[in-house]
Amino acid sequence: MHPNTRVHFISDEVGHGVVATQAIPKGTITWAQDPLDRVFTEKDALALPKESRELLDYFAFRNADGHHVLCWDHGRYVNHSFRSNCLSTAFGFEIAVRDIAEGEQLTDDYGYLNLDVPWRPLDEGTKRKWVRPDDPLRCSKRWDRQITMALRKAGKVEQPLKGWLPAGLLEALLHGDSLSMPSTRSLFFQGTTLSGNGAPSMS
Repeated sequence: MHPNTRVHFISDEVGHGVVATQAIPKGTITWAQDPLDRVFTEKDALALPKESRELLDYFAFRNADGHHVLCWDHGRYVNHSFRSNCLSTAFGFEIAVRDIAEGEQLTDDYGYLNLDVPWRPLDEGTKRKWVRPDDPLRCSKRWDRQITMALRKAGKVEQPLKGWLPAGLLEALLHGDSLSMPSTRSLFFQGTTLSGNGAPSMS
């Protein structure tokens, strides 16, 4: 997780979240998956005791392979927003898609985390009200545009997490023939259930 962040209590409805301790400009990589993050296959997850599985379901997200990724750092406390200031990419890192002010909460769109069932978070006054398992199939074009615009700033801002990316990845994205990034549509796990009716409670 970006070093200029900390876990902070947000509200009774939301619980804890991650806030910026200094301004984080658009184009900054805010999180990168690293070797300390624990990845559980479905078989691994099912072998856990019930209590551990419940915690995994709560704190982990599912990647495009259907594996459960449990962040070792406070990345696991990043909350959802339909107007999120960070977005996940197909290369295992997240990027700030707008400037984040000191004291502002860092947020993600849970739509690409492959939830098993639809979930209705707190109303933000947006047209979109539900996070749905198939959101990457419906929202990827908008997310892709935001990421592309953020990447245009990435070479002009400090990148303290650059060392956690595969060698040369950022340079390849910035200095290739074009700013190219696989679509966020590729984050969709094909085994995701699209017809669930339940919804998890807010944290």
